[in-house]
Amino acid sequence: MQSYQEMSKEELLQEKASLEATYKKYAKSGLKLDMSRGKPSAEQLDLSMGMMDVLNRNTDLSCEDGTDCRNYGVLDGIQEAKVLLGDMIECHPDNIIIYGNSSLNIMYDCIARSMTHGVMGNTPWCKLDKVKFLCPVPGYDRHFAITEYFGIEMINVPMLPTGPDMDMVEELVSKDEAIKGIWCVPKYSNPQGITYSDETVRRFARLKPAAKDFRIYWDNAYGVHHLYDLDQDSLIEILAECKRAGNPDMVYKFCSTSKISFPGSGVAAIATSANNLEDIKKQLSVATIGHDKVNQLRHVRFFKDIHGMEEHMKKHAAILRPKFEMIINTFEEELAGREVGSWIAPKGGYFISFEALEGCAKDIVAKAKKAGVTMTPAGAPYPYGKDPKDSTIRIAPSYPTTEDLKMATDIFVTCVKLVSVEKILENK
Repeated sequence: MQSYQEMSKEELLQEKASLEATYKKYAKSGLKLDMSRGKPSAEQLDLSMGMMDVLNRNTDLSCEDGTDCRNYGVLDGIQEAKVLLGDMIECHPDNIIIYGNSSLNIMYDCIARSMTHGVMGNTPWCKLDKVKFLCPVPGYDRHFAITEYFGIEMINVPMLPTGPDMDMVEELVSKDEAIKGIWCVPKYSNPQGITYSDETVRRFARLKPAAKDFRIYWDNAYGVHHLYDLDQDSLIEILAECKRAGNPDMVYKFCSTSKISFPGSGVAAIATSANNLEDIKKQLSVATIGHDKVNQLRHVRFFKDIHGMEEHMKKHAAILRPKFEMIINTFEEELAGREVGSWIAPKGGYFISFEALEGCAKDIVAKAKKAGVTMTPAGAPYPYGKDPKDSTIRIAPSYPTTEDLKMATDIFVTCVKLVSVEKILENK
């Protein structure tokens, strides 16, 4: 396949005319395809419908310790749920608090609590002149939305194939007391699908931050979201590593079953040190008497244990894998060798990240929308929605049907080619 970069101006103009004709056909077809967010498909949601039947009016709604899940109490979650989610994220149940349905809500609460009351006796952030957060980019837009909402200054840290640029992370946190945290999606990262290397995790654990209240916000959202039964990424457990390094209090680890059971009705949790748990429970005991124990019990009765959850995730993978492979194969067939972008074939997670030519992402996304394909806004994977190179595009394959996804991918590829040819012609 000939590179667009090597084509003459005349060849590029011919290619542009051909691509414009194809694009016009798509634009006239009245399509409405949504690839904007990583929502599970209806087919995936159907996998958990059995959860609706595990509890009924005749079911014993008591926990193993005799607690009646219908009533008040159990601030930090029922023991069975702690065991299940603890196994899911490789943490001891004693280090876990079970919340409601949203891990994002827990992260928001942690930032809010730090702003108003500080972290373990340190000065509340709202009383400081400046508060900063490190943001590996490209990253998760909803993480960045939380820190932006609280007026926290965000600093971009480039993602490498091994995870965040740890030379930069170590340098910044060791010298600037205003840096209070870093956002991390350590396994099958959003949007690139990168898993942090062993060395990266160990360097995180050995950080020497200037701020005593610095915390690593470790969002292990895709810990069991593999696409393949055997070819899977592995991740060192961060809490144990931090304890070994003498930094037991440095991590908040988050998880949920949002993309395992039902996104709107899952179970979320935080895992952290005993000192952090004590600090968090002071606020939590004022905010609630306890979260939805009936839903916690429902999840435990449905999955039974981590092995049941792993088998369930294989069913998710069987639905998602062909979608991911179709997109990657289309890119390989249509774009490899054209020198118009790059991508990573992830082994898990929910996204594919496409790196277009510099200055092209917004135009590609806009053209796709005109042709009926809604994508995540260009710039979303960066703080403040500002991609300095205007090149990263996040692709969410999960929600559309395979047929719709194939059409959307063909349209996207056409838009990539057309915008790239136009950009190269500008520079000729």
